[in-house]
Amino acid sequence: MANNPHLNACAIVGIGATEFSRNSGRSELTLATEAAVAAAADAGVAVSDIDGMVRCDMDFVQHNALADALGLPNLSFWSDVGVGGGAPAAMVGQAVAAIMSGQASTVLVYRALNGRTGARYGQGDGQGAEGGGGGSYLEYFSPYGLNTPGQMWSMLARRHMVEFGTTSEHLAHIAMTCRENANANPLAQMHGRPMTMDDYLASPMLTDPLRLFDYCIETDGAVALIVTSLERARDLPQPPAVIRAVAQGVQAGMQPGIAFPSMMRASLTTMPSAPTAARLYARAGMTPADIDVAQFYDCFTMTALIQLEDYGFCAKGEGGPFAASGAIRRGGSIPINTAGGHLSEGYLHGVNHILEGVRQIRGTSTSQVEGAEVSLVTSGLPIATSAMILTKGVL
Repeated sequence: MANNPHLNACAIVGIGATEFSRNSGRSELTLATEAAVAAAADAGVAVSDIDGMVRCDMDFVQHNALADALGLPNLSFWSDVGVGGGAPAAMVGQAVAAIMSGQASTVLVYRALNGRTGARYGQGDGQGAEGGGGGSYLEYFSPYGLNTPGQMWSMLARRHMVEFGTTSEHLAHIAMTCRENANANPLAQMHGRPMTMDDYLASPMLTDPLRLFDYCIETDGAVALIVTSLERARDLPQPPAVIRAVAQGVQAGMQPGIAFPSMMRASLTTMPSAPTAARLYARAGMTPADIDVAQFYDCFTMTALIQLEDYGFCAKGEGGPFAASGAIRRGGSIPINTAGGHLSEGYLHGVNHILEGVRQIRGTSTSQVEGAEVSLVTSGLPIATSAMILTKGVL
């Protein structure tokens, strides 16, 4: 048994989401409210039972605004967690900490984003990747055109290709797997749009060697979930997705003022996901062999490929051939992103991956992995990362 006092102490008992679209037609606050109400209903709890909230620090919806919209007069716990795609699993970890410390009993975790009609994270603003940069970023990166995450990840992808012989066709298998899963998911943005290898290779080159289909899609929508103690979860209607363990990590050598320091490291092909994975497995008392299904943060195909290596499903440098072997498809040794992922379901900064992790535990995914009892969910890579393991009951 792992040395972890929070082991099996809490569970995700409710999930909710709006539609994922290119134009929601409403504010982020409205989207967050809809998702929160849906999550409470799914959990079988009253909205008034919510006494804690956790948000991403990039969310435009503040705790007080959502509490007011939900009619919660006396919220006893709130927390901001950053940054962006690195936050979701850590947000759940904050909810667990609040419950275990007695600060709250029913915690709402949410993310609302008009990522297509509002702030578009793929566009540079002259201030560094995803904005807000400064210091060394402006001095060393921006003058040379490195202003967006896609430009950075294209260089990391090229480095992986140079070191290990990874090919565009290897990346294509990740994109095609996510699209295959999205075509089984009626709620996915890319539902009904199959992708072949020829389709992938014919897509426009955006930042060489990354093509259009190597990029996540832009999405308007919101996601919410309810976390409570396992003791209470047993009295609620949904099968609990037990939170076995959560772990966080930051980029080694990160300096103040560097928004995206992943180019300033000894190795560009290993991310903070590697030590975070080791920490997560140790806390859970598990190994990669115990994982039945994984929801990898996939802002780009390359992020998923590196995580296959960093989380121990294949050796460093073998992510490309591993993906091409069919191992990541349903029926393979580690099916990934079974709702379509950010590449084809929708980009909600990783929180929608948690919902799919819960659905796999419940047995309700549109691409259900037979017998799935252990689900890995990851959040982000640079600058910060977090991850969690969900289980079907106490294993």
